[in-house]
Amino acid sequence: MTDLTHSTVAELKKLLTAKEVSAKEVAQAYLDKIEKTSSLNAFLDVRPEVTLKEAEEADKKIRSGEASPLTGIPIAHKDIFVTRKWASTAASKMLENYMSPFDATVVERLQNAGFVCLGKTNCDEFAMGSTTANSAYGKTYNPWDANAVPGGSSGGSASCVAARIAPAATATDTGGSIRQPAAFCGVTGIKPTYGRPSRWGMIAFASSLDTAGIIAQSAEDCAIVLSEMIGFDKRDSTSIELPPEDLTVGLNAGVKGLRIGVPRAWIDKAEPGLRDAIYKALSVYESLGAVLVDIKLDKANLGVPVYYIIAPAEASSNLGRFDGVRYGHRAKDYNDLLDMIKKSRDEGFGPEPKRRILIGTYVLSHGYYDAYYIKAQQVRRLIAQEFDAIFKNECDVIAAPVSTDAAFRFDAKADPLSLYLSDLYTVPGSLAGLPGLSLPCGMSEGKLPYGLQLIAPKCEEGRLLGTAHAYQQATDWHKLVPAGY
Repeated sequence: MTDLTHSTVAELKKLLTAKEVSAKEVAQAYLDKIEKTSSLNAFLDVRPEVTLKEAEEADKKIRSGEASPLTGIPIAHKDIFVTRKWASTAASKMLENYMSPFDATVVERLQNAGFVCLGKTNCDEFAMGSTTANSAYGKTYNPWDANAVPGGSSGGSASCVAARIAPAATATDTGGSIRQPAAFCGVTGIKPTYGRPSRWGMIAFASSLDTAGIIAQSAEDCAIVLSEMIGFDKRDSTSIELPPEDLTVGLNAGVKGLRIGVPRAWIDKAEPGLRDAIYKALSVYESLGAVLVDIKLDKANLGVPVYYIIAPAEASSNLGRFDGVRYGHRAKDYNDLLDMIKKSRDEGFGPEPKRRILIGTYVLSHGYYDAYYIKAQQVRRLIAQEFDAIFKNECDVIAAPVSTDAAFRFDAKADPLSLYLSDLYTVPGSLAGLPGLSLPCGMSEGKLPYGLQLIAPKCEEGRLLGTAHAYQQATDWHKLVPAGY
């Protein structure tokens, strides 16, 4: 038998349904590989006995005929989703060893669909970062090159899928945290429309932006898993009330006549290798019958300054709950209540959350609220309106870079501003609440993956996934595996 860990979600589904392998055999194969690849530091919490028990229960359902089509397929969860059986730390000392009394809605839905959890994946602390070097429990490494970042904040999820130590992993995207690591690790990642997956049980960073999504090997796998994740949740006040949708239905519709918007000003700013790879990908789409349309994204260029006002502002409010009294780490030595709160936060939060809390507190303070936060929200509206007009009048899908280059070295971007600028092409779609996807489209001279970003109108995940699937049917970039994995 071939290596089970190199199977896609779709392939595992067939193997388990045909009873060619047991769920326990599949789970054990991944657990063994996770142990062998522990140097990646992609996982923060693995509990083999719990995973194997879930797999045994899946096998019982398969034998009795009570199984759903996805019963027994392994999945990993980003450590931003709370889970009852695994620690939920948000990669922060503030929540070290925290065990949640409930599961996040996304976790619950995938569990109900039959998925078996492999554990919790590493990420930037409180999902704040672009490298997964901000984790309080050590950085995650890129399987393609240990000197290169895996991206962030969902670097653990992207790294484990790229290394084939999980067939799929949940992730979150606030300003690019699914798409950028997916691009840097050579896998497929989708951020759905804001409000389609529930935020209930996601440890909050920026509530008007945080979106749950999925990272997997292919668009087909993303469609299979995301179909189980999305849906209305009355516990989430921002949840969109739409009926369930099987996103695999339109995967093979093709792209003939599809209008793909091409922001050449964005593409031409990318490093030469990435620029050429994107234009080659667009020529593949043309050969499949798509129509390329030049577009301009002028307002979207303001995305980074707008995002780094709104997201820290919301973070400063959300993280205010961690005070050592009600939640999280509490300092041991203190003089009074105020001293305890100060010391608890100083010891519990790492440098990046502190930085963003300070920025957010500043822009929300008296005298600056109108000048910064309100202005940023007004420009956010302009960015959303620009996207709406382009989709209404010019194109059906936008194709753009995810970043300006391939994965960079850990020591290449030391100052925060250069890291914030890594989000240049991902934050505009996030601010507008649009679904976005990254798929592999080539390799750099340094043998690191390149990613192509696709953006669609709100609630058009099916169109987005179908567009990506058409490209992946015509190319093999998504099938490449790092050496040794």
